[in-house]
Amino acid sequence: MKKPRILVTSVDEAVKYVLKHIQYEYAKKTDTYAVISIQDPGGFGFEFNETRYCKGVLTVYFDDVEEPGGGCSLITSSQARQIVHFIQDHMDVDTLLIHCYAGVSRSRAVGVFARYMFDLPPVEDLSYNEYVYSLLRVVYDNEQKGD
Repeated sequence: MKKPRILVTSVDEAVKYVLKHIQYEYAKKTDTYAVISIQDPGGFGFEFNETRYCKGVLTVYFDDVEEPGGGCSLITSSQARQIVHFIQDHMDVDTLLIHCYAGVSRSRAVGVFARYMFDLPPVEDLSYNEYVYSLLRVVYDNEQKGD
Protein backbone atom coordinates (compact mmCIF):
# COMPACT_ATOMS: atom_id res chain seq x y z
CA MET A 1 0.00 0.00 0.00
CA LYS A 2 1.26 3.43 -0.93
CA LYS A 3 1.72 5.75 2.03
CA PRO A 4 1.68 9.49 1.46
CA ARG A 5 4.28 11.81 2.91
CA ILE A 6 2.79 13.57 5.93
CA LEU A 7 3.58 17.27 5.94
CA VAL A 8 2.53 19.30 9.01
CA THR A 9 2.83 23.06 8.63
CA SER A 10 1.59 26.46 9.68
CA VAL A 11 -1.03 28.17 7.55
CA ASP A 12 1.70 30.36 5.99
CA GLU A 13 3.79 27.34 4.98
CA ALA A 14 0.68 25.55 3.66
CA VAL A 15 -0.10 28.52 1.39
CA LYS A 16 3.49 28.53 0.11
CA TYR A 17 3.30 24.79 -0.61
CA VAL A 18 0.05 25.18 -2.55
CA LEU A 19 1.34 28.19 -4.49
CA LYS A 20 4.32 26.14 -5.69
CA HIS A 21 1.85 23.94 -7.54
CA ILE A 22 0.05 26.75 -9.33
CA GLN A 23 2.75 29.30 -10.11
CA TYR A 24 4.28 29.24 -13.58
CA GLU A 25 7.87 28.77 -12.37
CA TYR A 26 6.90 25.52 -10.64
CA ALA A 27 4.79 24.18 -13.50
CA LYS A 28 6.74 20.90 -13.50
CA LYS A 29 5.92 20.20 -9.84
CA THR A 30 3.35 17.46 -10.34
CA ASP A 31 3.04 15.60 -7.04
CA THR A 32 -0.51 15.28 -5.80
CA TYR A 33 -1.68 16.30 -2.39
CA ALA A 34 -4.72 16.57 -0.14
CA VAL A 35 -5.20 19.24 2.53
CA ILE A 36 -6.57 19.03 6.04
CA SER A 37 -7.06 22.65 7.02
CA ILE A 38 -7.66 23.12 10.75
CA GLN A 39 -8.92 26.61 11.39
CA ASP A 40 -10.07 28.60 14.37
CA PRO A 41 -13.89 28.81 14.57
CA GLY A 42 -13.77 32.30 13.03
CA GLY A 43 -11.78 30.94 10.07
CA PHE A 44 -8.73 32.44 8.37
CA GLY A 45 -10.71 34.27 5.69
CA PHE A 46 -9.93 31.77 2.93
CA GLU A 47 -10.18 28.11 2.08
CA PHE A 48 -8.11 25.89 -0.17
CA ASN A 49 -9.68 24.48 -3.33
CA GLU A 50 -9.22 21.29 -5.27
CA THR A 51 -7.06 21.65 -8.37
CA ARG A 52 -5.34 19.41 -10.87
CA TYR A 53 -2.83 18.51 -8.13
CA CYS A 54 -4.94 19.01 -5.02
CA LYS A 55 -7.15 15.94 -4.85
CA GLY A 56 -9.16 16.92 -1.79
CA VAL A 57 -9.66 19.53 0.89
CA LEU A 58 -11.16 19.09 4.34
CA THR A 59 -11.64 22.24 6.39
CA VAL A 60 -12.57 21.82 10.05
CA TYR A 61 -13.05 24.49 12.67
CA PHE A 62 -12.06 24.05 16.32
CA ASP A 63 -9.84 25.74 18.88
CA ASP A 64 -6.52 24.50 20.20
CA VAL A 65 -7.86 23.43 23.59
CA GLU A 66 -7.84 20.15 25.48
CA GLU A 67 -10.70 20.88 27.89
CA PRO A 68 -14.08 22.56 27.47
CA GLY A 69 -14.55 26.06 28.74
CA GLY A 70 -13.87 29.70 28.11
CA GLY A 71 -16.12 29.77 25.07
CA CYS A 72 -13.66 27.65 23.10
CA SER A 73 -14.66 24.85 20.72
CA LEU A 74 -13.20 21.37 21.19
CA ILE A 75 -12.88 19.03 18.24
CA THR A 76 -16.10 16.98 18.01
CA SER A 77 -16.55 13.27 17.34
CA SER A 78 -18.14 14.20 14.02
CA GLN A 79 -15.07 16.22 13.02
CA ALA A 80 -12.78 13.39 14.12
CA ARG A 81 -14.77 10.99 11.89
CA GLN A 82 -14.46 13.44 8.99
CA ILE A 83 -10.68 13.55 9.44
CA VAL A 84 -10.37 9.76 9.70
CA HIS A 85 -12.48 9.22 6.57
CA PHE A 86 -10.67 11.96 4.66
CA ILE A 87 -7.30 10.35 5.38
CA GLN A 88 -8.67 6.93 4.37
CA ASP A 89 -10.10 8.37 1.15
CA HIS A 90 -6.84 10.12 0.18
CA MET A 91 -4.20 7.46 0.78
CA ASP A 92 -3.28 7.58 -2.90
CA VAL A 93 -1.90 11.15 -2.89
CA ASP A 94 1.82 11.87 -2.72
CA THR A 95 1.49 14.28 0.21
CA LEU A 96 -1.03 14.70 2.99
CA LEU A 97 -0.72 18.39 3.92
CA ILE A 98 -2.03 19.14 7.39
CA HIS A 99 -2.03 22.66 8.76
CA CYS A 100 -3.39 24.78 11.54
CA TYR A 101 -2.50 28.36 12.41
CA ALA A 102 0.98 27.72 13.81
CA GLY A 103 1.52 24.10 12.75
CA VAL A 104 2.34 23.08 16.29
CA SER A 105 -0.49 21.55 18.29
CA ARG A 106 -3.69 20.64 16.42
CA SER A 107 -2.06 19.81 13.10
CA ARG A 108 0.73 17.87 14.81
CA ALA A 109 -1.89 15.78 16.61
CA VAL A 110 -3.51 14.92 13.27
CA GLY A 111 -0.08 14.25 11.75
CA VAL A 112 0.89 11.89 14.58
CA PHE A 113 -2.47 10.17 14.18
CA ALA A 114 -1.97 9.81 10.40
CA ARG A 115 1.39 8.14 11.10
CA TYR A 116 -0.46 5.73 13.41
CA MET A 117 -3.03 4.98 10.68
CA PHE A 118 -0.28 4.29 8.15
CA ASP A 119 1.67 2.19 10.65
CA LEU A 120 4.67 4.50 10.41
CA PRO A 121 7.10 4.92 13.31
CA PRO A 122 6.19 7.79 15.63
CA VAL A 123 8.15 11.02 15.47
CA GLU A 124 10.07 11.52 18.70
CA ASP A 125 9.91 14.54 20.97
CA LEU A 126 6.82 16.15 19.51
CA SER A 127 4.31 17.95 21.65
CA TYR A 128 0.78 18.07 20.28
CA ASN A 129 -2.83 18.44 21.36
CA GLU A 130 -3.44 15.20 23.28
CA TYR A 131 -7.23 15.60 23.20
CA VAL A 132 -7.32 15.83 19.40
CA TYR A 133 -5.06 12.79 19.04
CA SER A 134 -6.99 10.73 21.61
CA LEU A 135 -10.36 11.45 20.01
CA LEU A 136 -9.04 10.52 16.56
CA ARG A 137 -7.68 7.25 17.97
CA VAL A 138 -10.96 6.40 19.69
CA VAL A 139 -13.00 7.06 16.55
CA TYR A 140 -10.60 5.14 14.31
CA ASP A 141 -10.12 2.20 16.67
CA ASN A 142 -13.88 1.87 17.20
CA GLU A 143 -14.49 1.86 13.45
CA GLN A 144 -11.81 -0.80 12.99
CA LYS A 145 -13.60 -2.97 15.55
CA GLY A 146 -16.95 -2.31 13.91
CA ASP A 147 -18.44 -0.39 16.85
